[in-house]
Amino acid sequence: MQTISAKEAQDKVAAGAILVDIRGRDEFAREYIEGAINLPADSFDTADKSAINAAKVVIFHCLGGVRTKNAEPQLEKLVQAGQEAYIMEGGMNAWKAAGLKTVFNASQPLPLMRQVQIAAGSLIVLGVLLTLINRWFIIIPLFVGCGLTFAGITGFCGMAVILAKMPWNKNLPNTGANCAVK
Repeated sequence: MQTISAKEAQDKVAAGAILVDIRGRDEFAREYIEGAINLPADSFDTADKSAINAAKVVIFHCLGGVRTKNAEPQLEKLVQAGQEAYIMEGGMNAWKAAGLKTVFNASQPLPLMRQVQIAAGSLIVLGVLLTLINRWFIIIPLFVGCGLTFAGITGFCGMAVILAKMPWNKNLPNTGANCAVK
C-alpha cells in the first residue's frame, strides 16, 4: 500500500475517495476529519465494511501514522480487487500540520489511554508524596507500576476497564452539537 501526504489525501477525498479512520471510537468521537468513517482497528473483523467496499479509492489513517502502518497487512485484506488504497502518512497529526481542518468535540472525554496515563501518573505522584507521611504508602506506586507492567505484557489493562465504565465514558457519539471545526 502506498503512502500519501495529507494534502494528497485531501485532494483525493475531494475527488470522491473515502477516508477511513482506524483509531478507537473514543478518539474519533473527540476529534476527526470531516467526512471520515470510523473503523477501529480492533473491529476489522466484525465491522460493516459496505462503505469501504463501495469506494473506488480508500485512504486509511490514524493519529500519527504508526497504527495504520502496523495494521497494513489487515488493511490490505479489507481492500478489494480494483480499488486504490493508500495510507495517509503522519495520520491526523500531519493533516492538522498541513493546516487542514478537523472537527473537535470538547464535550467528549479524553481518549481512554490518555485517561489511564493521567490516572496512573497521578497515583504514582500521590503515593510518592504520601511516603513523606508514612513509608508504607510506597505500596501505591508499586501497585500501579505492577499493573502497568502486567498490562504491557498481557494486553489487559484493569485501569482501562474501570475507567471505561465511568459515566463520562458511556455512549460516545461520533458527532454532536458541541463540535467545532478547528
